[in-house]
Amino acid sequence: MARRSPDEHSAEHVDLGDGAHLDYVARFVPEPERAFAELLEELVLDEETIVMFGREVPVPRLVGYYGDPGRPYRYSGRDHEPRPWPPRLAALRARLVALTGTPYDTVLANLYRDGGDAMGRHADDEPELGPARDDIRIASVSLGARRTFRLRHRTDGRRLDFELGGGDLLVMRGTTQSYWMHEVPRTARAVGPRLNLTFRCVTPRTVRAEPRRVP
Repeated sequence: MARRSPDEHSAEHVDLGDGAHLDYVARFVPEPERAFAELLEELVLDEETIVMFGREVPVPRLVGYYGDPGRPYRYSGRDHEPRPWPPRLAALRARLVALTGTPYDTVLANLYRDGGDAMGRHADDEPELGPARDDIRIASVSLGARRTFRLRHRTDGRRLDFELGGGDLLVMRGTTQSYWMHEVPRTARAVGPRLNLTFRCVTPRTVRAEPRRVP
């Protein structure tokens, strides 16, 4: 089932069951076209690689990690230290914290340059984000072209699609990361660039916990 953005600033709550919840706010970012252009000027986004089947391959998008000091985060098989908050990104974080009441301290920025860039199916359930069954909150702000954001239940295969872009906000919370996985699939249709900002709360760690088992 696909869900496209409703009227500007309208909000929707989706109860996924098993303690998993989504909150969706259309056009959360004011003047999204301007914000998109300004953030692209401000952010440093890198071409990264990941090791697959014993060889390094390019990550199919550009990536940047920002946040408070002392919040290392592991993704794509590597540990990353956050860059300091630049002004426009810090202002967006403050707006998000004011709306949600969640003290987000880091953000992972992904730039999808065209329909060939993608994000594989996964869950944001790293040890830095807290125990798997706790209320892990991931706030996703999407600017630029609309792309399909797909959630799929880990066991029963249920699927839910959102067409996100243009300043939309989607918050995954509760046990969503325990029961659902998500992805941004490739598309053959002509699409422009999309900047996705996933805000999260990272727990500082001196000793890394063991990876969780998929339930």
